[in-house]
Amino acid sequence: MHADLEALLNLQEHDKAVIAIEAELAAFNPELAALDAELAQAQAELDGARKGAQDAELRRAELEGKIESYRVMQERRRQRLEWVRGAKEASTLMAELDLARTVLAKEEAEWMRSADRVQEAERRAAEVERLVEEARTAQASRREAIAAGQAASAERLAEARRRRDQAAGGVRRPLLQQYERIRRGRAPLALYPLHGEACGHCYTAVPLHRRQDILNGQSVTTCEACGVIVYHAPD
Repeated sequence: MHADLEALLNLQEHDKAVIAIEAELAAFNPELAALDAELAQAQAELDGARKGAQDAELRRAELEGKIESYRVMQERRRQRLEWVRGAKEASTLMAELDLARTVLAKEEAEWMRSADRVQEAERRAAEVERLVEEARTAQASRREAIAAGQAASAERLAEARRRRDQAAGGVRRPLLQQYERIRRGRAPLALYPLHGEACGHCYTAVPLHRRQDILNGQSVTTCEACGVIVYHAPD
């Protein structure tokens, strides 16, 4: 086999090793994404529960403010009633006092009920927070295992790339440029063995004179159809 072909095939074997380890690393992503999605959903529920508790507290504070303002207005009406001398005006003020007393009683009852809603919202938020922490704890061991696997694969990938670079140094520059250009195309690899009388990648028939060159292994020959380098792989 031609020395250039041997160098290219050696480089391709190293590229296959790099591709395989990159695939190992990529294989961790779906599980990590699933774990992240699980935590994100739990966190969203916790955010919603916390907002519900904040809203309940805000509503209770608003009711307390309204009640205080009603009480202030009631006191002013009572003071006015003490100075009123006309029966009609006194009657009007008494009616306002009675109506305001009814409204105030309703608001106070609502304020009392709001305390229960605040407690329930806070209880819900605490429960969801507990579930989020349980989810994080449950995921911890698996995340540690994934991180360890990623670290090991990353270390192997760095070594594989280093060896690949060394192999690339053994390929003549014009051929290396041609090899890299082919790899940037549609073919997964740059070199394919002759498959009978056809290219091993696109299965287009190789002309007899070019096929003879491939079988002799004395030159680097490309497929006229897809552009990959075709070589002869003895059985």
